[in-house]
Amino acid sequence: MKERPPFPARLDFSGGKPKGNRAPGHAHPAPGPTARPPVRVQSHGGGQDSNAVRMNMVRMLAGQGVGDAQVLFAMGSIERHRFVDSALVNQAYEDTSLPIGLGQTISKPGVVARMAELLRNGASGRLGRVLEIGTGCGYQAAVLSLLADEVYSIERLRGLHDKARDNLRHLRLPNLHLLFGDGMVGYARGAPYAAIIAAAGGDAVPQAWVDQLAVGGRLVAPVSAGSASTRQQALLVIDKTAQGVRQTVLEAVHFVPLKSGVA
Repeated sequence: MKERPPFPARLDFSGGKPKGNRAPGHAHPAPGPTARPPVRVQSHGGGQDSNAVRMNMVRMLAGQGVGDAQVLFAMGSIERHRFVDSALVNQAYEDTSLPIGLGQTISKPGVVARMAELLRNGASGRLGRVLEIGTGCGYQAAVLSLLADEVYSIERLRGLHDKARDNLRHLRLPNLHLLFGDGMVGYARGAPYAAIIAAAGGDAVPQAWVDQLAVGGRLVAPVSAGSASTRQQALLVIDKTAQGVRQTVLEAVHFVPLKSGVA
């Protein structure tokens, strides 16, 4: 049996750039299932022709290389403009991150789709139980709820936790559970998880996340590395197998810092 690598996982980019030549936020082409997911989200309006704009966004994501049909369906189903401030509604379907308050942002649609596709890893059906670190405004949690049997999403900032709860109330997603707490320690009561995704990047992947990942599961998170002058983040994929843990460093990304505690 191969020896399990030590954790927290730390990356060294001194030998060059992260693997892959895609620009930050660009998606990776992967074959996706053609079957339509069993969950539908009804539109509730929103002050603009959001359906048409959302479909343009989905075509943009497909053009970037997102090939997973279930991910594209989820991205086209969740109304992103409901998760941003009213002054930013006209930018809701652009491939850009937007401020959501308390120094945090809602990730680019391209990044959300990319990470969701990495989590699914070509699966033909739905994911099992998923843990999301960093609920933020709740948008990515809503997308994940259409891709997984059950989603636990934890947020350390009380103001964002409350905002996400308000944003998600109209969707009535019974498989989505919002938690207020320290995401650095994960959520052991829901473990093991088929997949774990983080919306903030630190210098290392906390050991608790790896421990709570099921054998056969996958973790996708941004991780920082490099000196103070060359600091950068990249997507890290961790696959947990019976033989040990395999790590793959992908393209450069930019996320808010991972912090411990609650506020």
